[in-house]
Amino acid sequence: MSRKIIGRGTWLDRVAYRLVEREKSLGRSLDLVLTESGIAASGIPHIGNLSDPVRAFGVTLALRGLGYNSEMALFSDDMDGLRSVPAGLPKELEEYLLRPVSRIPDPYGCHPSYAHHMISMMTDVLDRIGVEYRLYSAHEVYGSGRLASIAAEILSNSAVIGEAIKSLVGQEKFTAQLPYYPVCDSCGRIYTAKALGFDRDNWRVSYVCSDIVVKRRLHRGCGHEGWSDLRAGNGKLPWKVEFAARWKLLDVRFEAYGKDLIDSVRVNDWVSRNVLKYEPPLHVKYEHFIDVSGKKFSKSVGNVFTPNEWLKYAPPATLLLLMYKRSVGARIISPKMIPRLWDEFEELEDVYFGKIKVSDEKQRAKLRGLYEYIHLLKTPEKPRCHAPYGLLADIVQFAPPERFREFVEKRLQRYGYKVDDYLLEKSERVRLYLEAFGALERGRVSAKLSEAERRAIESLLNRVSTATSGEEVQAAIFEEARKAGISPPDFFSKLYLILLGRPSGPRLGPYLYDIGTQRLREALASAGT
Repeated sequence: MSRKIIGRGTWLDRVAYRLVEREKSLGRSLDLVLTESGIAASGIPHIGNLSDPVRAFGVTLALRGLGYNSEMALFSDDMDGLRSVPAGLPKELEEYLLRPVSRIPDPYGCHPSYAHHMISMMTDVLDRIGVEYRLYSAHEVYGSGRLASIAAEILSNSAVIGEAIKSLVGQEKFTAQLPYYPVCDSCGRIYTAKALGFDRDNWRVSYVCSDIVVKRRLHRGCGHEGWSDLRAGNGKLPWKVEFAARWKLLDVRFEAYGKDLIDSVRVNDWVSRNVLKYEPPLHVKYEHFIDVSGKKFSKSVGNVFTPNEWLKYAPPATLLLLMYKRSVGARIISPKMIPRLWDEFEELEDVYFGKIKVSDEKQRAKLRGLYEYIHLLKTPEKPRCHAPYGLLADIVQFAPPERFREFVEKRLQRYGYKVDDYLLEKSERVRLYLEAFGALERGRVSAKLSEAERRAIESLLNRVSTATSGEEVQAAIFEEARKAGISPPDFFSKLYLILLGRPSGPRLGPYLYDIGTQRLREALASAGT
């Protein structure tokens, strides 16, 4: 009995199906199913920041695939205060600490504000890879008064919300002050202004600008006492309640979150249900992307690997593959992933176009679906010409700059490959990668060798070292396989696996003749038994 395949068979389709069934059980309209992602505007966006909107849009695509109208809302947190100066940015920004990032000048002078500069770095990448979104700015939403009535509802219930926050996550802060951050009219900072009272009739919050510790640093308040009008946009809700306000305002049905926001989501779900009377959206929890040291990517620390950097060395589909291949488990993100992911992308393409056969129906559907999602459902009409990344790395390091493409094309043709513009472009990207990051880290070979295979390779090494042509090496491979009692196709496949990590590859004789014996010796030493 065949197992049911939902949509295109991926985790995105399962989430979309759960979402639709949940909305049906709640009796809510499915005329437009809105997914949402928030984006920070406090520093240079890294790959972890990109994962939230990309995955939210993936759920939107899956919903469309199930026959529902869906869009993604992208909410810019540009009313947040600048808590610290991110590594690599001008130290002159120190004078703007705790100001809303939408009210800080762009240090590079090319955008209306600091926030505009940082958000544009994200939206430029989203536009480049084809992600569709409807952009909302916290600065504009608060400034227009659209959130005023919801904020008033929250502030009118501040006592019960403060106790709920204390009960749910153990934070007592909002039992002593209102869940609202005014911007001080005197000094322009946001977190120093402590909200003390709410005048519902006049839509305003009283505050006093007082001392506060942010990131272990004491910031002195200016002492100013004043009022903040909810309708004027001179303040914002804290994250502990703001998500709920956004969900109700926009009618959000899906929003994922990272594990650092677990407490905020628990509180917002409670506020949404119990205060705003709005059933919160379906959530999926994601693990963080982390750097090679095991630390979460952080704008302030400066261990930022940006999406634009990735796209310098690899196409958008590889970046989307990183985001869509699975939804759980923390992953170490490094430029060193690019070669493996590019090869994995090409294997998916071969599955999609039937060049690689997958017998299991569910697995085949999942891989084909994943290929469609990493192209945002706009798949090419035919496969491109492929060559392993490691092979191209071997070729391009010897290519003369003045005739790079000609050299690469002739060498690939010599190895039995058809060559198209895609493959030549890949070669250019491989060259850029090697210039930036050095030689490939080949790692330990996963393939295991029998004693007969190991002896045959050792004998082949001696023949490669004395050969005078690639054709001589090609013949030697057949001869050594037969002498060892090994099927020649199996021997070729094992050589490809230990050299390139794939069971197939270039015409092997000319390739081995060109690279010499050292690489094969290293692969032999690395292979298991």
